[in-house]
Amino acid sequence: MVKTTKTKTYNTETATVVKKVTSGVYGDPAGYEETMFITPEGDYFLYTYGGEASAYKTEKITAYTKAKAEEWIKKN
Repeated sequence: MVKTTKTKTYNTETATVVKKVTSGVYGDPAGYEETMFITPEGDYFLYTYGGEASAYKTEKITAYTKAKAEEWIKKN
């Protein structure tokens, strides 16, 4: 998945996975995944996606600051 803002491009194909969290099993309508990535430029983003009954019904990329990303990594 690719998301482009005015100044940055976030691409799950070219970024490196820092940490991945999954809940549920494949096909579970309440299941979801959260994956923290870092781009080659050092920018962090969170990719989220899940089933129809989850908090992440559609794919989404959210930009994170380094501090916020480190906090998310510690919590998960």
